[in-house]
Amino acid sequence: MSATILWVIAACAFAVGEMLTTGFFLVALALGAALAAITDAAGAGGIAGWFVFVISSLLTFGIVRPIARSLHPPPIRTGSAALVGKQAIVLERIANDEGAGCVKIDGEIWTARASDDDHVIESGTRVHVVEIKGATALVTE
Repeated sequence: MSATILWVIAACAFAVGEMLTTGFFLVALALGAALAAITDAAGAGGIAGWFVFVISSLLTFGIVRPIARSLHPPPIRTGSAALVGKQAIVLERIANDEGAGCVKIDGEIWTARASDDDHVIESGTRVHVVEIKGATALVTE
């Protein structure tokens, strides 16, 4: 079996692996193997094929991968995790020692506690949601 065919098989294997993993890692190797197959088919020899494979894979990985990753949207937070970082309005005075307090976050009413145990937050104050623990929002001013 000629080296060109082996490079083509390697390129196909890397491409299929990329489709299964979607990490944009194996595509650089697939491109490198394809270019090495072209180099070998042109009669440049085995050493040149390996050289083209290594250099093109590294260049593709170093240049194209960061660009592709920057175009990838950030993961979407859902459920209670989506509320972290949002603003809320205190509806009922928050006092951790009394076990009292509730806030309105995006139209929903949540029980709330201050992130600092000694801090009391009065009704009508705008606060930021720091964390959600169960059905309770931890907030800070």
